Amino acid sequence: MRVGLYGGTFDPIHNGHVHVIEQLIERNIVDHLLVVPAGQPRLREHEPKATGAARRQMCQLAVNSLAPDVKHRVEVNPIEVLREGPSYTIDTVEAVAQTYPDDFIVVVVGTDAYTNIDQWHRADELKKMVEFVVIDRPDFPGTPNLDVDAIAVSATQIREHHSDEVPAAVAAYIKEHNLYASK
Repeated sequence: MRVGLYGGTFDPIHNGHVHVIEQLIERNIVDHLLVVPAGQPRLREHEPKATGAARRQMCQLAVNSLAPDVKHRVEVNPIEVLREGPSYTIDTVEAVAQTYPDDFIVVVVGTDAYTNIDQWHRADELKKMVEFVVIDRPDFPGTPNLDVDAIAVSATQIREHHSDEVPAAVAAYIKEHNLYASK
């Protein structure tokens, strides 16, 4: 079985992320997908605006909104938001490999993240352990190895302009918890 790890800050998860999830499952790129909200991402300029618990909940709401034939193959894994200290992909891969010892792990990243792959913690070891599926990020140069007709939406735009490019349940959660409100 091919187990996919789709990590990200997901601050918030949006329709672009959901589209990638659907494509990975519908096209059988992976058999099972773990959506992994980042705990303390190390290579980002700013800390996430929402808490790890809130980002985890928004991911779960987005997964719950998927079509049943996709949803049953996707789960939110809180390993990184529950981990103390920095979040390193290799630590997550090693933990997932213990849960899925006979399966092949696929790490799904955007062209933006893949550009910095050599800066990742224990990058050389990680490259030997997994296959990378690189997804196009609109407005970001890079060479994807999977064309999913990416949707041009960003979490930054959503936080700043209250875009409606999120699943309805996520929009309701953002409003109910007054996330990303102007200060």
